Amino acid sequence: MNSPVARIGRAVDPVDEVLPLPQLATYGVQHVLAFYAGAVLIPIILSGALGLSHEQLIHLINADLFTCGIASILQAGGIGNVGVRLPLLQGVTFTAVSPMIAIGLSAGGGVPGLLQIYGSVIVAGACTYFAAPHFARLLRFFPPAVTGTVILIIGIALLPVAASDVVNGVGPHRMQDPVALKNVLYGLATLGVIVAIQRFFRGFVSTIAVLLGLVAGTLLAWACGDAHFDSVLAAPGFGYTTPFHFGLPTFNLFAILSMLIVMLITMIETTGDVYATGEIVQRRIRPDDIARAIRADGAATFLGGILNSFPYTCFAENVGLVRLTQIKSRWVVVAAGVVMLMLGSMPKAAAVVAAIPHPVLGGAALAMFAAVAVVGIQTLSRVDFNDHRNIVIVGTSLGLGMLVTAQPNLAAAFPGWAQTVFGSGITLAAITAILLNLLFNHVGRGSLSPTAAVAGRPGGLIGLDAVNAMDAEAFEQTFGGLVENTPWVLERAWAMRPFADTLALRAAFQNALITGSSEEQLQLMNSFADLGSAADAHNDYRLDPAGAEAGAAAGGRNEDARSEVHEMAQAYRGHFGFPLIICARDSERYQRAVLEGWSRMANAAAVERAAGLIEIARIANARFNDLVADANPIQTARARAYRNA
Repeated sequence: MNSPVARIGRAVDPVDEVLPLPQLATYGVQHVLAFYAGAVLIPIILSGALGLSHEQLIHLINADLFTCGIASILQAGGIGNVGVRLPLLQGVTFTAVSPMIAIGLSAGGGVPGLLQIYGSVIVAGACTYFAAPHFARLLRFFPPAVTGTVILIIGIALLPVAASDVVNGVGPHRMQDPVALKNVLYGLATLGVIVAIQRFFRGFVSTIAVLLGLVAGTLLAWACGDAHFDSVLAAPGFGYTTPFHFGLPTFNLFAILSMLIVMLITMIETTGDVYATGEIVQRRIRPDDIARAIRADGAATFLGGILNSFPYTCFAENVGLVRLTQIKSRWVVVAAGVVMLMLGSMPKAAAVVAAIPHPVLGGAALAMFAAVAVVGIQTLSRVDFNDHRNIVIVGTSLGLGMLVTAQPNLAAAFPGWAQTVFGSGITLAAITAILLNLLFNHVGRGSLSPTAAVAGRPGGLIGLDAVNAMDAEAFEQTFGGLVENTPWVLERAWAMRPFADTLALRAAFQNALITGSSEEQLQLMNSFADLGSAADAHNDYRLDPAGAEAGAAAGGRNEDARSEVHEMAQAYRGHFGFPLIICARDSERYQRAVLEGWSRMANAAAVERAAGLIEIARIANARFNDLVADANPIQTARARAYRNA
């Protein structure tokens, strides 16, 4: 009989587990249902904005689903150094909607606008693929002040598109006058169903609230005679997507620039989704994993431009589904990709979606786009608005973004080459936020100002941007003293960049400590010197050498005292196999520390290992407080409020 250890050693990682075919199919369809509404929404919105025909819309939906299938298989299954091989499903990014509308309209709308979109998508996809291994170095240029602003303006700028659909207008720049009350009621009914499902249902049903809302709204419109499905009967049962179906793409410099900004934001979104999924499936995420995920985004986006589709990213909705179901197998997402390939080859299914009335679609879009804006608000909540620079960055970017969103005809006042930038509130806000962040935090003395100071070291201060920009070696040299230069802790903390604030920096070390394996944690504990030993002499028995209070308590001890503590420490190590670890700042007197060591000899080894890790966390916190300026901003703010009271 095999031992339990041997069986565990051969156990398949849940991420790589291939489930039985019926389960793969069921869970794969569930992923598709959770993703479907968001997937088809973008081609419908874009088609309406560019004035495409019903037949062209059906082809766009088929192409989108077909390419989504390829992208998901590539990301979850992986080919070589492309694909992160985690349960991540790919879909068209909402970030691209408004810029694509601006690009298409600047080219005259219709098919010419579509071809210019595809040209920019192909170039941006190729650039993303080759930029993937270098992207980690650029993260410092995208702090929460930048990413939060962009995500917020994405949601806000898309809301007029949804509102236009609710009142049955065509595209974001058309007003319906007069507005038919029944159209508004269709939109509000769809939104009401979505809200009700999210309020009264849990689990899988709540994840497909948008899909159910679309179904309910469409059925209501059909019952009232305002939804027609004649095109479904006329559509063929089977079809396929041909490369460059609408013609060869055209290339415009500013359209490409807009799409490159979209892909930069997408790379940040993908990075967050990969880390979130890594936490769910309990797999450590390394820089190479991020690079493989972004390569898959780039490859899928490049392919999307060829197969008449759009830019791709990881779908956050499906990350939530993995957390909800705890089905961690990446092959479930591969199965979902196969389902999407099948749906993308069925024009009748696309015709059903294309028949959804605009007001119903607008009601669902209101919920989805507003949710995007809320994500931006959540991101901005991590920004320190006591720093005036952040107010300028966020305020100016939002102001310019809203200028274009509220006055879409503004772009006509600019030369043709600039209309792509000034025709999209998202593009203009993103460019503004990036440039202002560079100006205030990376150019001249801005990045060295006291308000940006984070880590204090002899000879100067290190700003948060500098910490985020450190390579692994510089990071280890700066923060190695927190954990006795134990490599695996420092590597995991460094991998959690970028740090939004000092709380995130502290949490990186704390999270690294608790996620180590038993062997790694034992290595960390054994990196501490025995109390009272020659190696510990420079610490004056203190494991926290920066502790002035402990130094005063222990300053008068003699060699007999050192021998006493060393004897106790040796006995402890001999009994447990690792050193006794005590944070001296938590011990009022040296003698109490000695007595505590002897009393702990009666504990179980597992208890002492846990106690040792807690002491290490206390030591690291104490050293962190001495090394990092404004190490606890919450405490600092409360103290400031108390002083001003």
